Amino acid sequence: MYDLIIIGSGPAGLTAAIYATRAKLDFIIIEQNFMSGGQVVNTYEVDNYPANPGISGMDLSMKMREHAEGLGAEFVTEAVVSVELAGDVKKVVTDYNSYEAKTVILAAGAEHRKLGVPGELEFAGMGVSYCATCDGAFFRGKDVAVVGGGDVALEDAIFLARICEKVYVIHRRDELRGAKVLQDRLLALPNVEMVWSHNVKSIEGANGKVDKVNVVSAKDGSEKSLAVSGVFMAVGIQPTNALFVGQLEMDRGGYVVAGEDGKTSLPGVFAAGDLRTKQLRQIITACADGANAVTSVQEYLLTH
Repeated sequence: MYDLIIIGSGPAGLTAAIYATRAKLDFIIIEQNFMSGGQVVNTYEVDNYPANPGISGMDLSMKMREHAEGLGAEFVTEAVVSVELAGDVKKVVTDYNSYEAKTVILAAGAEHRKLGVPGELEFAGMGVSYCATCDGAFFRGKDVAVVGGGDVALEDAIFLARICEKVYVIHRRDELRGAKVLQDRLLALPNVEMVWSHNVKSIEGANGKVDKVNVVSAKDGSEKSLAVSGVFMAVGIQPTNALFVGQLEMDRGGYVVAGEDGKTSLPGVFAAGDLRTKQLRQIITACADGANAVTSVQEYLLTH
């Protein structure tokens, strides 16, 4: 019987682990991937985390994990397949073991949202990608497209412009949503072409590889095709919530309802990071969530 189980080892889970070791809690942190960091691992350059300008997402994640391990945090590399969160004893079942704890911090994060157009799933891994830093090198010297208008889309397009011949940025609106500093950097690049007010209609290819993306104007319905070898999707994220549906209160978007203290609708269950309802989903707010959640765990354990 542990004091605490942390599910997920992105910035929220790793920070929670650091704070839990300092609080002398008996806990484990369960992560299905061998590499900690969650979505941060796929970020080419993190420029807004204090004191670490320009650090790569992978390096930042490794530093966080090394910090937690250095304090004595125990990591379990297993996939969680079910959870029982009601009652005084919380049960977490993985593909190998079953664990029990008095409290749980849910830091499972979020995952890339699918666009849902013809060809997207068919060509996944064969030209359709959700991670520019992971797959960009395969498209060196080629023409590619990035779909989206937020920070991730802009970061992806800037990264790809360094190695690709041409980068189309397809956005359904006539203005970008990403940070102004990213917009300025993107729009100054000579090999980037904005495809304003267009939606992706379908993705096509030959011999198992993408060779074009078809788009339709949001203004007049006209259609055109862009000859590309790769399509990088950056259309947002969705919470990794499947294990918790029906057990916890969630908002319309599927995010677990929890305030800054991490408290959910069930006693002893706390949410941190991209999984919970919040205004800003960034590395720094995920870290704050992890710290706050452990503080709430300590308070809970003192009274139960």
